[in-house]
Amino acid sequence: MARTKEFDPDAALQAALELFWRRGYEATSMSDLVAHLGVGRASIYATFGSKHELYLKALDRYQQSCDPQLLSELSLPGPALPAVRAVVRRFAAESTADDRRLTGCFVVNTAAELAPHDSAACRRVEHSWDQLETLLRSTLVRAQAQGELEEDRDPRALARMLLVLMQGLRVVGKASADPGRVRDAAEQALALLD
Repeated sequence: MARTKEFDPDAALQAALELFWRRGYEATSMSDLVAHLGVGRASIYATFGSKHELYLKALDRYQQSCDPQLLSELSLPGPALPAVRAVVRRFAAESTADDRRLTGCFVVNTAAELAPHDSAACRRVEHSWDQLETLLRSTLVRAQAQGELEEDRDPRALARMLLVLMQGLRVVGKASADPGRVRDAAEQALALLD
């Protein structure tokens, strides 16, 4: 007869996400995970697989918690450009907030640490960025249809520019002690939508 799990896998996955997010993949050992999760090594392997598989599951969980917020923000009825501006400004504010500055964005952290040499991590990062770009492009197309954005503007190119800007805000916000640098960059980019 199989033993019942003596821990909550959902709580353990959340704890792993928080540890990986704070420390990164390479700086987090299996011993760190065992201590932080309060779960034995064998139980971690039996439930989540390898450290790498656990990391990817944590990244998936992170993305699932973030993406619905963006969809709801960019799908609000009415004028579309204010929603785009609000999202970019939120990214800028979060990037320089004391509670987020040291951890940054888990997707951006993964892009910098693992994506160049880890195809599974890279696919997840690309998927996240594809979703954000699609949401931005759809919102900009709506803005164009509503007369908020000039007809000669390319919603796809603008969405890509905003995607790169927003991810860059996360990187610079994590490393820079000057929040004005991030805010100024965001406002200059948003001026391109006028």
